[in-house]
Amino acid sequence: MPAVLDRLSALADLTRSRLLLVLERDALTVGELCRVLRLPQSTVSRHLKLLSDEGWITARAEGTSNRYRAALKDLDPGARQLWQLVSGEIAEAPAARQDATRLRSVLAERSTRSRDFFATSAGQWDRLRSELFGARAELAALPALLDDDWAVGDLGCGTGQVAASLAPFVGQVLAVDASAPMLTAARKRLAPFRNVEIRRGELEALPLDDASLDAAVLSLALHLAPEPARVLAEAARVLRPGGRLLIVDMMPHDRTDFIDSMGHLWPGFDAETLTSWGGEAGFASCTYHPLVADPAAKGPTLFAAVLRRATTSPTTRTEAQP
Repeated sequence: MPAVLDRLSALADLTRSRLLLVLERDALTVGELCRVLRLPQSTVSRHLKLLSDEGWITARAEGTSNRYRAALKDLDPGARQLWQLVSGEIAEAPAARQDATRLRSVLAERSTRSRDFFATSAGQWDRLRSELFGARAELAALPALLDDDWAVGDLGCGTGQVAASLAPFVGQVLAVDASAPMLTAARKRLAPFRNVEIRRGELEALPLDDASLDAAVLSLALHLAPEPARVLAEAARVLRPGGRLLIVDMMPHDRTDFIDSMGHLWPGFDAETLTSWGGEAGFASCTYHPLVADPAAKGPTLFAAVLRRATTSPTTRTEAQP
């Protein structure tokens, strides 16, 4: 009985019941509650403290203010039943009806302020978003679209940047590169991820079992391969039927300095060439997308090509490379 009486005491005041009725409909700040109930801030704050102490509401910090909301789902069944009885009576009171009307006006004004901000800031939004969250922050979340039980290969992993982006979102990452210095750097970067396995090997002879990967990535590695067609054939071998290979590389260009100073063996790739090589390797399709160039980038335009493995596999070797 004392618990019931405490609950009754909290709801016995009409102002507190009105507050709780409004906060059941939406989360509001003290200022918004003052406008809805037409009460001074000191009165609203006093009643909010009592409701909070009794567990009827919760508060969430938002900038320099708190936003309050009814916590009815967290109450015991008896308290919820009591509130259902009280709220049914209070909702029909003239003051509560006026509260509901003013609440709609406050929420509409809140929505208008949000629209006005983006209407006036549209031209600066990219800069603001970069300042707040970093350039291209949205790209860091895109691997979450992958299935969390997939095994993904980072072929030509270099220092492990792509593998580090994939590891939090998939079941396993197999990172392969032929360069010992690159793999040393990759091991340091990938040390926190227990689901990453690093192997040394050539792209033309991957140290991976047949049909062991659900997806694979070749990021800025194909132009360094002496035999790109063999690289695609190897990628097809290690992919499961229906698996996908993502190639990120340069579109055809005439930058001979890349060949002379950086050891590039191929001056980019076009869609027709990749489609041809992919078909010979056992890929059923190839989709080629030029990427939007970063204004600060000094190199050739990049592309992203997705090659989908055929759903049936040709006869292939079954032993993994040492």
